[in-house]
Amino acid sequence: MQFIFMLTNNDKTVSDCLQVIDAVADLGIRHIGFKDVGVDFETMESLTARIREIGATVYMEVVSTTSSRIKASMDAARALKVDKVLGGDHAAYAQEVLSPAGIGYYPFPGLPQGHPTRLGGTTKNIADDCQAAREAGCPGVDLLAYRALDADPVALVRAARKSLNDLELIVAGSIDSPERIAAMADAGADAFTIGTAVLDGTFAPHLKGLRHQCGAVLEACAA
Repeated sequence: MQFIFMLTNNDKTVSDCLQVIDAVADLGIRHIGFKDVGVDFETMESLTARIREIGATVYMEVVSTTSSRIKASMDAARALKVDKVLGGDHAAYAQEVLSPAGIGYYPFPGLPQGHPTRLGGTTKNIADDCQAAREAGCPGVDLLAYRALDADPVALVRAARKSLNDLELIVAGSIDSPERIAAMADAGADAFTIGTAVLDGTFAPHLKGLRHQCGAVLEACAA
């Protein structure tokens, strides 16, 4: 399982994101991302450059809720030259804007709503949307399993895994314990994102400090 460290809290990029990167730069985290909201474009530029400096893959997750804002975020991602864009449900626009730039697009399957984002939809909805993403040429999806309103998170991951075949399945949102990481791995996820649970210290409540929280996540991955 890959750990994607999101420099975010409550679905927004944190204002001290550059300092956070510096604090964990030597821990060997190789997948780091941020949301399309919370900081300005210039800060995103600095973030992208700093993540690359430490040898990590750069992710942007789109949590904007309107079509125009989602497309604007994809345009920004192309300008930033990030590696992967997560979220939204605009595969056709991604093929037009992101694919020619070599940026992978991982849409939200299901019915994302609001901010912080929640996920509506049944296992069938998820399976159908994963099939649509596969047919659209996406390399995978970004599933908000533990934000689900209408279905069991583990059942959603299993449905997505079956529909995606060998494409990449990233699970995002509310992964806040080693038990949830293990459950996602057992259900077939390839990677997961964590932001809030690391930054607020709730992933490993018995440990203090950002570095110890990230270390606990890395240990859970190894287990």
